[in-house]
Amino acid sequence: MDTATLPSQRKKEKRGELTIFCSYFPGTGKSYAMLEAADKARQAGADVVIGLLSAEQWPETEALAQKFEILPHKTAVYAGQRSDEIDLGACLKRLPQLILIDELSHLNADDSRHAKRYQDIEELLKAGMDVYTTLDVQHIESIQDSVSSILESPIRDRIPDRVFDQAARVEFIDIEPERLRQRFFEQKKEEMISAYSLPRLSALHEIGLRRCADRAALHTLTSHGKKEYCTREHILVCLSSAPSNEKIIRTAARMAGAFRCGFTALFVETKEFQWISQLDKDRLQANIHLAQQLGASIETVYGDDVAYQIAEFARLSGVTKIVLGRSGIPRRLFFRKLSLTERLIELAPELDIHIIPDNGVNGQLVARHREAIHIPTISMLDLLKSIAILILTTLIGFLFYNWGFTEANIITLYILGVMLISVFTKSSICSFIASVVGVLTFNFFFTYPRFSLHAYDSGYPITFLVMFLVSLITGSLAAKLKSHAKRSAQVAWRTKLLFETNQNLQKAGTQEEIVSVTAKQLLKIFQRDIVAYQVGQEGLMKPEVFLVNDMESPIPFTSEKEQKVAQWVVANNKRAGAGTDNLSDSACTYLSIRTGERVYGVVGIAVSGKPLDSFETSILLSVLGECALALENQKNIEEKEAAAVLAKNEQLRANLLRSISHDLRTPLTSISGNASNLLSNGALFDTKTKEQMYTDIYDDAMWLINLVENLLSVSRLEESKMNLHMSTELIDEVVAEALRHINRKSVEYHLNVQNSEDYVLAQIDAKLIIQVLINIVDNAIKYTPPGSQIDIGWKRQGRFIYISIGDNGPGIPDQAKPHIFDMFYSASNRIADSRRSMGLGLALCKSIINAHGGEITVEDNVPHGSIFTFSVPAGEVELHE
Repeated sequence: MDTATLPSQRKKEKRGELTIFCSYFPGTGKSYAMLEAADKARQAGADVVIGLLSAEQWPETEALAQKFEILPHKTAVYAGQRSDEIDLGACLKRLPQLILIDELSHLNADDSRHAKRYQDIEELLKAGMDVYTTLDVQHIESIQDSVSSILESPIRDRIPDRVFDQAARVEFIDIEPERLRQRFFEQKKEEMISAYSLPRLSALHEIGLRRCADRAALHTLTSHGKKEYCTREHILVCLSSAPSNEKIIRTAARMAGAFRCGFTALFVETKEFQWISQLDKDRLQANIHLAQQLGASIETVYGDDVAYQIAEFARLSGVTKIVLGRSGIPRRLFFRKLSLTERLIELAPELDIHIIPDNGVNGQLVARHREAIHIPTISMLDLLKSIAILILTTLIGFLFYNWGFTEANIITLYILGVMLISVFTKSSICSFIASVVGVLTFNFFFTYPRFSLHAYDSGYPITFLVMFLVSLITGSLAAKLKSHAKRSAQVAWRTKLLFETNQNLQKAGTQEEIVSVTAKQLLKIFQRDIVAYQVGQEGLMKPEVFLVNDMESPIPFTSEKEQKVAQWVVANNKRAGAGTDNLSDSACTYLSIRTGERVYGVVGIAVSGKPLDSFETSILLSVLGECALALENQKNIEEKEAAAVLAKNEQLRANLLRSISHDLRTPLTSISGNASNLLSNGALFDTKTKEQMYTDIYDDAMWLINLVENLLSVSRLEESKMNLHMSTELIDEVVAEALRHINRKSVEYHLNVQNSEDYVLAQIDAKLIIQVLINIVDNAIKYTPPGSQIDIGWKRQGRFIYISIGDNGPGIPDQAKPHIFDMFYSASNRIADSRRSMGLGLALCKSIINAHGGEITVEDNVPHGSIFTFSVPAGEVELHE
């Protein structure tokens, strides 16, 4: 497998453009026209290289190719023939502006990164390169029925219609069939065209022109923005394992393209599905894949009444046209069962039903299908259960006979036995056999003459026939109800799983938890190893593996090769790995967790040789969809929280600037004014006046220092950069240190500090707690008149030390207490020196105390004043002997 540099590892500016040079047959000059157009681009200054050119070319084409740089390519042997393959890693490493690649529809070798060459080209386009390529239009998927009828054989290498229709430019290299044949004869290559008659080439020519015209019409509509002309039609095609189903799917796809409408492919899974051969299952999967390629959304419903399921789905989904196939098997004249088409007309008369006749290849399929349905196997356990129930029924019948009960009661008893056999056995044939055996047993044991299969009464044959039919119908209905109950249980189980997944995802609080919950739920559902990747800002994060058996090694799921596949899924937003067309030699199937084009993660599910069936795939996609929605919601929540924090920070900056503009101006004006007076008129002032002016300058400077300290602390808190340096400290020493740094005006107040003989220790950041004490004491000095009393005390309660600072000032109004610790909040109380407060001190105190794991509160002092109390963790002294 090629594991070269992936597109996600490079910065891509835009998606490249695809130009297709197409025609209807090899040898028309597609490669030469591509080289001519590339030569013009090269002369215009473009960086042009050849990624791959077919080995067999006309001489003039080979001569023109010599003008270009040719990248190295790989060589593989397929079915005994040599095949040239693109070296995708070399192309991505070279990264030219324009690259030329022949044969768009080519099938790659088994060890290639992708199954088909058009997928290689799509990766090059996503990497930002423009691509010129060639194509014969008979390789387009939707026209395969017409092409196969002309060539009388199917074509293996095909491309989806979307690749052709979505190309930036398509140039049809037109040459008349007569001139084409003449060219082959001139070049002595008549063996290449000898098998193709002129009418056959003309038919291919016509198909090619018509397909290019269809693309031109589609391009004209979309380029003029006429999407509003899209109709409200909705086409439904029915899927099956029939060989002719491919033709029906392609016809429905062309109808959807013509009507520009929705396109759905529906598969009705009946109980007979479990008996079809592996070949038919593989054909059904191929038809489902074809429908997906042609743009259909795949849906599956369950039920034995196919017509009813189709009609009900069409009614609920707004379908307007149904496309069906019709078998060529002759129908019976008598006792004819209504066909699927007739039932649909009866159940949904308002729908348009389009019947596409098959090509007669379904006869053998139907024969094999009927044989598989009507000859099911019977397990030994089912046989023993049936025998036991019939013996028990017969024994009870003997009791009824001896008690004088009528034959009608015994017949009812056998009907009950057949119903029980239908319920307790798995094979549908058990109820049929039980119906026959029940009639014979009743005849043998309970009709005259007894213990003989003869019946003398002329009414007994009617009795036996009615008994057999009633038993058979009752048993069939019981089996059908059991089947419906099983399917209902499956649907209920799926609903329960999705509901449980949704509940678990709602409980997850981070993206890591969401991905982990999803992976664990998938492990629980599928019992397969799961590997999960998150997509971070720098790309794919490390994988997390969830194993069914914890004793196994996760290395096979975390190898570099597996991580390359996950990286490819992120880069291309497509599934890859085992069971897909991309990097199929990996151990897991990888799917993206995405909403639209946004990929949040990748989940890989181990295949272990057993791919997921359609029911498991639908559950997987549903769970991943729930996960993607949860991740998107979590991302939106995180973005809202980040926006709220940003808005809060912006508000903080605005408030700071608004406050600083006034509060810095006042003290700076006072300092500059006093300093100017001292410099200019210092000799005129007496000593007392000078001392007062010096004091004012000092007080204003200290106020500015305290303001700057608070601003720095607030900024650290807002940026979550406050680091606590915890140590065990004596509370006495911390309070004493704080009082040495408080306002000099404290000499005008009565400060009372608790004196205790006990040593009280606290586990704190001493510097920050000192700042808390300074801010609270300074607040008490600011908001109380001189002569007021300020008390500082502490006590230990449990694991915390409670420190209180009280005053007997005017107190704090009740309406201000809930907001007193908010940033930039100032109570209506006037400051003693009339200086304006910024409302930072107490908010800073609360942040510091909360960082220590404590709390800070305020309450009224009696008879008046306020008491601030905060708690810090208590400390212990460790003695080392």
